[in-house]
Amino acid sequence: MATQSPFSFVGEAIEQLVTNAQPPVWVMDESINRLVLFLNHVIGAEPEAQSRLKRQKGRCIQLQWQDKVIQLSPTPAGLLERVSQPKFDLKLSLTDTSPLAMASAVLKGEKPGVHIEGDVQLAAEVNWLIDHVRWDVEEDLSKLMGDAAANTLVSMGRQAIQAMQQFIRKPAPGNDLHRTAL
Repeated sequence: MATQSPFSFVGEAIEQLVTNAQPPVWVMDESINRLVLFLNHVIGAEPEAQSRLKRQKGRCIQLQWQDKVIQLSPTPAGLLERVSQPKFDLKLSLTDTSPLAMASAVLKGEKPGVHIEGDVQLAAEVNWLIDHVRWDVEEDLSKLMGDAAANTLVSMGRQAIQAMQQFIRKPAPGNDLHRTAL
């Protein structure tokens, strides 16, 4: 007799909560503003990324996941700003419906599924940014707490991520557990 893992119930409950929960509009709006600030912080540390974005100034990139839509446009400074335009130059739609599946894919080092529509050159620039621009967490933490503490904290974080990746990659035990007669 096959049994179901007790963790599948927890995973389904979290997925339902994340997918069906609707935070207030102002929370979503401020979260998106903070995301844009973070992206600009990361892009600002990479001159090549800014140079590539400068060449795309004024174009509209629409990001969509389910019913959530964010529109961004490169600025003359090579950063991103939120815009609201009826027309986009590039639309990137995440195809995974489960936030847990997307998080799992990212932890495995994979890219989530994306449907691309629009300008190919702009899509290539966005892909370059995704492939080459990384947040230097240790550098930012060292400004707050010093080099040694930042290095220790980042090392612990890397170990935790590696442990999660190993846990996710490990094959699940078979669900074909047989009950034995007593």
